[in-house]
Amino acid sequence: MTNSLVETLIGALVIAVAAVFLVYAYSSAGMTHAGGYPLSAVFSRADGITTGTDVRIAGIKVGTVTALALDQKLYQAKVDFDIASDVKVPDDSQIKVASEGLLGGNYLAIEPGGSETYLKSGGQIEYTQGTIDLMSLVSKALFSTAGKSSSDSSATAPSGNAPAGSPGTSP
Repeated sequence: MTNSLVETLIGALVIAVAAVFLVYAYSSAGMTHAGGYPLSAVFSRADGITTGTDVRIAGIKVGTVTALALDQKLYQAKVDFDIASDVKVPDDSQIKVASEGLLGGNYLAIEPGGSETYLKSGGQIEYTQGTIDLMSLVSKALFSTAGKSSSDSSATAPSGNAPAGSPGTSP
């Protein structure tokens, strides 16, 4: 009888510790609803942005992405997000998809403008910059330098045998 009581108490203790851990993880992950106001933006590319992605100003989290949708007419990504109610976003602000590093995730970075007029609930940030495709940039850089090096070497190489009929050759 004492064994089952001890086992029950240990089981209750394990469940209590797990509950405390889950509450801590939930609160530290910033998943609580702060009661902010919704904004949106339209991007040409929104790679790496998902529901729950951070929205930051000056590196500080001020909001969370709530929804993503494809505009069927323009084929662009419409991103909806909530901003904390105590943060006012000027209407001439810019927003871009930023990266935390080469292996890090993406987030939305708002760069506040200088306007004294602020976006209202449901407003849209007009100035956007989508993700930059690093692989295509790297491949363009590699192929452009590879093409230049082979064409430059052929242009500067001494030609001992010029084709017949070219200037500077005798028949």
